[in-house]
Amino acid sequence: MFFPRSVFASFMLLAMLFPARAFAEPDARPTPESVLDQRYRLVLDLVRHTATYSPPVASRAFAYFGVTGYEAVASGRTDLATLAGQLNGLAPLPARAPGAVYDEAVVLDAAMSAATERFFSNTGPSGQHAMKALDARLGPATDQGLAPDVVERSRAYGRALTDALSAWADADGVGKIENMGFPMSYAPNPAPGHWRPTSTIALQQAPLLPEWGRARPYVMPSAKTCDLPPPLPYSTAKDSPFYLEALEVHDVGAHLTDEQRAIARFWSDDAMLSTTPPGHWIQIAFQLFERDGTPIDRRVDALARLGVATADAFIACWATKFKYDLIRPVTYIRANIEPDWTALLITPPFPEYPSGHSTASAAMAEVMTQAFGDNVAFEDAAHIRDGLPPRKFASFRAAAAEAAVSRLYGGIHFRTAIERGLEQGRCTSAYALALKTRK
Repeated sequence: MFFPRSVFASFMLLAMLFPARAFAEPDARPTPESVLDQRYRLVLDLVRHTATYSPPVASRAFAYFGVTGYEAVASGRTDLATLAGQLNGLAPLPARAPGAVYDEAVVLDAAMSAATERFFSNTGPSGQHAMKALDARLGPATDQGLAPDVVERSRAYGRALTDALSAWADADGVGKIENMGFPMSYAPNPAPGHWRPTSTIALQQAPLLPEWGRARPYVMPSAKTCDLPPPLPYSTAKDSPFYLEALEVHDVGAHLTDEQRAIARFWSDDAMLSTTPPGHWIQIAFQLFERDGTPIDRRVDALARLGVATADAFIACWATKFKYDLIRPVTYIRANIEPDWTALLITPPFPEYPSGHSTASAAMAEVMTQAFGDNVAFEDAAHIRDGLPPRKFASFRAAAAEAAVSRLYGGIHFRTAIERGLEQGRCTSAYALALKTRK
């Protein structure tokens, strides 16, 4: 769903996202890994509880946040290459003063604190309180035991880095998200087969973020680079491929097994009720970082690639969605198969083709495969706080395939949109995977 519910009441909710042992001990100076952990846990909760953070908007925040963390770490190492000159429009970033002493945890904390303030300035009072509370706790902890000039120099550099990345973000064509991303006026295409509002909520009589596909991509050459062929030709004839796909959605929904229902709900990842699909995969990454003891250089590398891959996936997906403007299953089925049909999940308010869950999940699964290895079994505990048990997967691609088909079980997408969405996500991820991060 894409409308606000009550925001989180206190900073204590942050402790629920990852195990409590991930927090630094009060008397222990945080490592860069701990700083990254705590900053991301805050951002994941802010995504969950900030009204404008639909999946495309969340993907943008994760992209800039990932690049910020990567550049903060890379700037202090001789084995990591900057992403400036590789990401679209990203000019050379501020350099550290030659021979000067910096502290890596302080640089990272300052950069990510500034990035959180920059990309979540519109969060509510509880979110603002959570940001200030983390700054008040984590800032002094990272500074402790250091010479004042090292602290000042490190924090100034981290903030300067984020200022430069914020200027880069300001030029991406997105602008301020107003009216929660819904146009103030919108005239749906009246021709048969085109999207119609699927909700009675007044705000959702226009589709979400129709211009998102025009945003500047992060690493793929253009939004058209990973475009898809047209969906199946629209038809109401009962022997047509389009009707048969709709009938599949109808029939699957009428005979869902308990396992299929569980899959649909596990991957639903609705805005304002979850960390959204991009955040879900970020949570998986952090679970594996903790499991494997992943060092900071590999963590920020993976997070930067995950961020830009999924952000490009949503740009490509939205460009294709609004190019074809396809009707949703619930609209078609009620008009042509069963007037009172209801899907398991609430249909999101934008065109059907392709599936955004499929596109984003495929993109992120490919990055995870590069980062952690092929056929790596793992347990996904992203929804424990929501009362959903963990699910086990033999590989990241298997998880992406389940996330994709969950939209069929939920009654939200036709099979063609699911399968081609996976293709589109694999296409967008190829550009993120090709980034050169090692010298």
